[in-house]
Amino acid sequence: MSNIIAIVGRPNVGKSTLFNRLTESRKAIVDESSGVTRDRQYGKGVWNGIDFSVIDTGGYAVIAEDVFEGEIRKQVMLAIEESDVIVFVVDVENGVTDMDEEVATVLRRATKKVFIAVNKVDNNSRIIDSHEFYSLGLGELYCISSMTGSGTGELLDAIVKEFPEDASGLIEDNIPHFAIIGRPNVGKSSFINALTGVEGNIVTDIAGTTRDSIHTRYNKFGHDFYLVDTAGLRKRTKVKEDVEFYSTMRSIRAIEDSDVCLLILDATRGMESQDVSIFHLIDRNKKGLVILVNKWDLVEKDNSSTIEFTKTIRERIAPFVDVPILFISALSKQRILKALETAVEVYENRSRKIKTSELNDVMLKAIEAYPPPAIKGKFVKIKYVTQLPSKTPSFAFFANLPQYVKEPYRRYLENKVRENFNFSGVPIQIFMRKK
Repeated sequence: MSNIIAIVGRPNVGKSTLFNRLTESRKAIVDESSGVTRDRQYGKGVWNGIDFSVIDTGGYAVIAEDVFEGEIRKQVMLAIEESDVIVFVVDVENGVTDMDEEVATVLRRATKKVFIAVNKVDNNSRIIDSHEFYSLGLGELYCISSMTGSGTGELLDAIVKEFPEDASGLIEDNIPHFAIIGRPNVGKSSFINALTGVEGNIVTDIAGTTRDSIHTRYNKFGHDFYLVDTAGLRKRTKVKEDVEFYSTMRSIRAIEDSDVCLLILDATRGMESQDVSIFHLIDRNKKGLVILVNKWDLVEKDNSSTIEFTKTIRERIAPFVDVPILFISALSKQRILKALETAVEVYENRSRKIKTSELNDVMLKAIEAYPPPAIKGKFVKIKYVTQLPSKTPSFAFFANLPQYVKEPYRRYLENKVRENFNFSGVPIQIFMRKK
């Protein structure tokens, strides 16, 4: 089950610093590079044994001093709608500003729990100064210092109590969960309808583990799984959608609730930057992946069209290129069942366990044929490999000098694992450990 915290507030109050503080326990801050919705940050953290995701809406809006109705209102409204808990960050040094008042006005109408985090409170006099933020009418204040971490523990204690109770009892955990992911207008709804609605397939809609995703039980043609549907979204009123922000938040929730993601692309537009962004979210969450190129019937084709299109996609998603790519048409139902069969195969690959003896027979020969390069005159010797008991494929290689094994050689080891064992569509983790 996903729990999403959205950090909102005007610029330069310390939202990004608080983001770093909330996610540092897992060291899983992602990604400030191009792709994941400009420079917005998305990360994962854990507190009191409860996992959560954090979205920093900072650095997103281009703001003029006298303008609130545009980007700030947009991001706050979307954060309200898509998150479970909202942290409203204010700055004790500047006190209550007009922009703080505007954000508070929007948040007071929200049905979500809002926590006011009064930042930069690093001495007793500032605790007294923080009291003026009670005037915002949003309840209890949490005095924190994002820089030092002071007060963030108390804030997290309160936040995790507000997460929705796990409703996983409504969903059978031993059945695969496949998420239909993609940017708007690529054919997610058509794909869902082709599977469930058009020919009267018997399905049951169950309110799933999240507020927004719908888990649809699909039991047909020998398949039995849940579709985590991100299509059929609620219409927004009085808010002009920001497509990247909205689809990213929705995708995060659906990805975290899934085992395998079916990433749908529009064949008439190719793989765009937003598709790459969603791909990286799937990769970082270590979910299985099948890429479906929809509307293939609308593309003018020749003998090499499929090869060229596939090559382009693999270049955009490198280095994780061991991903099934299917060309479908949701409208004509072309290769729809093949897409489901491939998703089931990827699900099986994700839970595949390799015997230690078999793994060592294969990998030690590959290491002997191409040993790690010597560094500073020291030779790295890898003597043993085993698969770790994790939910996703992870392998530990035991060496005398694990710190000298660099990323290119890790990539070589991963490629050899993939060559000899079927982990198509599944991210693999390689760990080097001291012998």
